[in-house]
Amino acid sequence: MDASISTQHNLIYSTMQPQIVSRQSIKPSSPTPPHLRTHALSLFDQLAPHMYVPLVFFFRRPHAASPNPPCTSHFLQRSLSATLSRYYPFAGRIKDKLTVDCNDEGVTFLEARLEGVVTLAEILEGPKSEIVEMLFVDGLQWKHSKMGPLLAIQVTYFQCGGFAVAVLLSHKLGDLATLVKFVTDWGFLTRDTSTSAQHTVNPLFHSADLFPLGDLPPMSGAAIEEGKNFTCKRFVFEASKIEALKRSISDKVKNPTRVEVVTALIYIAIISALRDSNPNPNNHPTLLLQTMNLRTRMVPPLPESTMGNIVSFFPVAAAAAGEREVEVHEVVGVMRKEMGEFCDKYAKKYRTEEWVELIKKRLNEVREILSKNGKSQLVYRCSSGCKFPVYGVDFGWGGAAWVTMAALRMKNTVMMMDDKNGGGIEALVCLDDKEMGGFQHNEELLAYASLNPTANCANYANY
Repeated sequence: MDASISTQHNLIYSTMQPQIVSRQSIKPSSPTPPHLRTHALSLFDQLAPHMYVPLVFFFRRPHAASPNPPCTSHFLQRSLSATLSRYYPFAGRIKDKLTVDCNDEGVTFLEARLEGVVTLAEILEGPKSEIVEMLFVDGLQWKHSKMGPLLAIQVTYFQCGGFAVAVLLSHKLGDLATLVKFVTDWGFLTRDTSTSAQHTVNPLFHSADLFPLGDLPPMSGAAIEEGKNFTCKRFVFEASKIEALKRSISDKVKNPTRVEVVTALIYIAIISALRDSNPNPNNHPTLLLQTMNLRTRMVPPLPESTMGNIVSFFPVAAAAAGEREVEVHEVVGVMRKEMGEFCDKYAKKYRTEEWVELIKKRLNEVREILSKNGKSQLVYRCSSGCKFPVYGVDFGWGGAAWVTMAALRMKNTVMMMDDKNGGGIEALVCLDDKEMGGFQHNEELLAYASLNPTANCANYANY
């Protein structure tokens, strides 16, 4: 794109605002039974921060020659109401640290139009966070979710007939796996409105039974450091590049995974950027906290329909910023060792009588991990939504052209998701401004990643 045209578009994007068409509160299609009116938060739910997790799906225009947004919204609202009768806590309100009042108060459903020069083809060809940020209800992405609706949805229509469905879910009710499962079921009930279809949607809201608080006091949610001088950028690792990276260490690590090698490469580039941007790198040891989905790590595994925050993390301490260069295979080795030890000590024993004592021990370990070397330790967090079937979500108009999250607002955070083609990874990386300067120009990183390329969807004209 010509530089002058790009600058002109940036100015237009900076002043553009979506036109709100309607705002409604959608309630469950059937009232929540009295015995389900109180939803208990699990130990992991209580530890989750009070914030909205934002996910947005971009869809091409429906097959009809001209789109009919009111009709589209009617289908989405009706099926949402039916879905909420199954996901009843989502229509409630936070009561206290321990519970959600499932009072059927409803969720926010906003319709908007974003007209002018922006088409879905333009969004896919040149993804811009400024556009993505406009698509969430009231700009609540990553913001505090203690008061008000626990679920908020905005459907935004583009002039070309394409549209976006942006979903915000309070982290207190679940993790990214929970959010993806909800949207998948919502799509299913949009395509099939029969009563029998509704009965096949059976989310399990019993995580408080699986992960009880025991005699521990009520927990406060994690504090998220937002900061001001930080930048979030999108990096895409194509499948072929990831395979090449895996082959480069295959003689040192057996069957490395996509997430392992990409996480390791990103962490090494972060350490390098920190070293280059800091005059006294020896004063800043680093630690990576790798989040993992516990559902598949439990013995026996939990169903994917288990709702709530079924996640934990393990530490990956590779090297201080001022120490020697570390290599990808070394970081992968540390990741495997730490994850294996965590699973053996905790994840595989959650059904045993010693669970409460084990979790007390784990909480003490976490405090020690985070307080090591005082406040000088730089902690980075990495989460993966890879293998979550985001591109399987279908409201009846086919799968999404692109799925992404709003730009991260938590410094020192990495979030990874599958790309559209499968096998690749899209990573959102949020770093201090100075660190990002070095990170985005890291030669080893850029040998395998591209900075904010197209969303890689074939045949843009169809969007």
